[in-house]
Amino acid sequence: MGVEGTLEYLSDLLSSVKKGKKKKKQIQTVALKIRMDCEGCERKVKKVLSGVKGAKSVDVDMKQQKATVTGYVEAKKVLKAAQSTKKKVELWPYVPYTLVAHPYVSQAYDKKAPPNMVRGIPDTATIKETTMDDSYTLMFSDENPNSCSIM
Repeated sequence: MGVEGTLEYLSDLLSSVKKGKKKKKQIQTVALKIRMDCEGCERKVKKVLSGVKGAKSVDVDMKQQKATVTGYVEAKKVLKAAQSTKKKVELWPYVPYTLVAHPYVSQAYDKKAPPNMVRGIPDTATIKETTMDDSYTLMFSDENPNSCSIM
């Protein structure tokens, strides 16, 4: 190994050390549902969420009971900061009803939801199929020659 090989080795070693550094966080938008009663509550929530490290902007909508934090933040840290206000806080549970397969099943429908919004639920929670359901559909299908006698 000559001088050139040594220099190449050291160059590779230093470049791998630089790659090991932390990557910059992505800009994220975190929406929270926070119970707010008055303008004082709104100011308190806005002040606390503005203090979160990495928060660039904070929007509070008292009518929808919603706070939106945008910046280089993590959802867990924003949620923890909001909980320090002693208010009832949860991540924003609503999605547009056009994104949900069955928007008016009991788990998704919420009277308190903003207009055109329903609770986000997993698709598996809405549809429950059993082998018995399949046998009934086959019993009354057009391809079953005995379906007329059953009816």
